Amino acid sequence: MIFDKKVNYYQVSQGVWGLKTLFVNIYMIANRKGVADGWVLVDAGLRGYSSKIISMAESLFGEGTKPLAIILTHGHFDHVSGLEELLKHWDVPVYAHPLELPYLTGKSSYPPADPTVGGGLMSWISWMFPSKPINLGDRVQALDTSGAIEELPEWKTIHTPGHSPGHVSLFFKLNATLIAGDAFATTKAESAIYALSFIPKLSGPPKYFTTDWAQAAESVRKLYALEPRTVATGHGYAMRGKELQTELKYLADNFEDISIPAHGRYVKVPAQADINGTEYVPPAIMPDKASIAAVALISVAIGYFAVREVQKRLA
Repeated sequence: MIFDKKVNYYQVSQGVWGLKTLFVNIYMIANRKGVADGWVLVDAGLRGYSSKIISMAESLFGEGTKPLAIILTHGHFDHVSGLEELLKHWDVPVYAHPLELPYLTGKSSYPPADPTVGGGLMSWISWMFPSKPINLGDRVQALDTSGAIEELPEWKTIHTPGHSPGHVSLFFKLNATLIAGDAFATTKAESAIYALSFIPKLSGPPKYFTTDWAQAAESVRKLYALEPRTVATGHGYAMRGKELQTELKYLADNFEDISIPAHGRYVKVPAQADINGTEYVPPAIMPDKASIAAVALISVAIGYFAVREVQKRLA
């Protein structure tokens, strides 16, 4: 699965490669020969990984290469934090759904994360995750809402809201490859152990940032109806074949029971947004005494994982 020991990128399907940036993926999609030239980057990952992303691109496509465009599944911090560094190196357009543009042009913050949904350390520390917008100015443009992608003529985007208002997934019908972003995950994104190690577990969208659960359920069912044979997600390694079909059917059929938290800020009342950004955010739910007591233990765990990551980078 691993092609380059230094960069550690991996192949998802023909013409699609992925790279893990700590706990979130970026993807590169190449057009088929005879159809179109060039390639596209999907999402930008976390800050500090631009050199690995550029090295991956040059390993795949040659020295000095650059994408035709960068397509964002959505604008949450873990999918866009690497943009600033990459755009210094590559002068290319960035595309996102119109409903994501307020969060990418400095106009609106996302609703805050909900650490009360539980499920693991990533949920508990999500109150620290940035929700403020970045400002790409005129570097970001709206995707065609018909689903057409000029730079990838054989692929289409699919609006899959719920995790964010303008979340999109990408689909290649010829071999049924789906890049699902955070519409669902192939690991348990709420757990640090799962999220950092990419332990396989087909799951719903990351709970702590999902602000409309009814839309999230509809989006999963929309993607299941495409009958994908290979799925690449924002969190977790690619999944394919019978395992994917069985688990995705189970997720689609039982989404309300297995993915939606029993309690949470956005469970009963979703956040609301329009083309100008966030319009309404439900009031926060106060944590119980046990949750407050857990903060000290969580702080220790945060320190442990932070030190471990620093040690890895220095190794």
